[in-house]
Amino acid sequence: MTIDRTGEYLQGLLRELKDLPKETEWVEFKKNNDNPVEMGEYISALANSAALCEKANGYMVWGIDNNTHNIVGTTFRPRQVQKGNEELENWLLRLLTPKIQFHFYEVPVDYKLVIILEITRASHSPVQFKGVEYIRVGSYQKKLKDFPEKERNLWRLFDKTPFEEQVSAEHVTSEEVVRLLDYSSYFDLLGLDLPDNRDAILERLTADKMINPCQAGGWNITNLGAVLFAKQLGDFNQLKRKSVRVIVYKANSRIETEREQEGFKGYASGYEGLVEFINNLLPTNEIIEKALRKTVPMYPELAVRELVANAIIHQDFSMTGTGPMVEIFEDRMEITNPGIPLVETKRFLDSPPISRNEALASFLRRIGMCEERGSGVDKVVFQTEFFQLPAPVFEVAGDHTRAILFAHKPFNKMDKNDRVRACYLHACLKYVKREFITNSSIRTRFGIKSRNSATASRIINDTVEAGMIRQDSPLGSRKYAKYVPFWA
Repeated sequence: MTIDRTGEYLQGLLRELKDLPKETEWVEFKKNNDNPVEMGEYISALANSAALCEKANGYMVWGIDNNTHNIVGTTFRPRQVQKGNEELENWLLRLLTPKIQFHFYEVPVDYKLVIILEITRASHSPVQFKGVEYIRVGSYQKKLKDFPEKERNLWRLFDKTPFEEQVSAEHVTSEEVVRLLDYSSYFDLLGLDLPDNRDAILERLTADKMINPCQAGGWNITNLGAVLFAKQLGDFNQLKRKSVRVIVYKANSRIETEREQEGFKGYASGYEGLVEFINNLLPTNEIIEKALRKTVPMYPELAVRELVANAIIHQDFSMTGTGPMVEIFEDRMEITNPGIPLVETKRFLDSPPISRNEALASFLRRIGMCEERGSGVDKVVFQTEFFQLPAPVFEVAGDHTRAILFAHKPFNKMDKNDRVRACYLHACLKYVKREFITNSSIRTRFGIKSRNSATASRIINDTVEAGMIRQDSPLGSRKYAKYVPFWA
């Protein structure tokens, strides 16, 4: 539990703390008090208060007069203090939960000694000493439970900590890291040579924040490392329900299940196998191409890949007991993830990418699993148009987000809603390419013959009446009119 600090840094820090007008909720001045129990309570209080005050660290300083802030020196020598048969630092660390980082520094000033105890702020839960959580109220330390408003504010602050940075498995050995994580997939997916020694493997995983050194010894596996590269997601308690479920139903309802399978690997290491498994379960179509009969998947593979990746990346990990799910029916497939979308479903195609899980999304972009510029939905819509499938549906279902792909349906079997939805998404796709929809482009989208241009005009008019598109130049000729989405 060592941190390198230069003498210049410590002298500057001491001046900064000494110049404070008074003790704060994140700084405590002492002269010679070396009571280990009080020290442990102060560490808990200062760590929690530093978090509330949005400071990186809390501090205890020995050798500063509490009233004048003059340097008076101290006789306290932390390395000479023992509690029972234990050194002070080890004893304090053992009784703190969770194990946070702290360190004593000796700072000589004008032949006087000042001791600075630097305490890392609480990050995921309040710090306890001997099972009790403390907080600073002014310059006094109190039990956190006696101040419910401060406790609520502290937990709200912890809720802002990104999911990926939280610890999934704490204080594990090097052997357990390589046993729990599929590190070979990590190197394969990044196109890197697998190191020939464990230390180099751990160093690389640390650089990508898959693991972090644990101050109590060994390693912490982050949620990012576990959810991406777990050999078994079930090995991590809070991630057991985050595996992707695939369900095949008989016919078009959820009454009868034909098959159900739940993934067990991390998302990055298991993604290719998951997509292959899904595609093997999908129904197929037979088409005749150049006089040859050919069997093709019911849904474009690229569209399936993008929607599965989106469900994984954009899920709300704070929702417990639920995870991404793929449901396959005779006439459609539905891909659902926990969480309400951060942008309106009608704007999925044109909105800049926003993710709850930035570190997760960033890594998956690096390995090519998802799109860097948010063009995944564009590809889904393009694929459905290219194969002349009904337009997909993007909807909010309670506190979940759902994307639906539909099996092939002849134009004369599509209802008005099908056609309006397809026309709107066609307009969105054209607009992001700086193009417009026209009667001609709608005929191409639906496979309508040129002699039936009136049918295309009817689809456009219905979509205008639904408020989904508008004429780009209302004063222009209707014959050669161009249309854009309503929001353009």
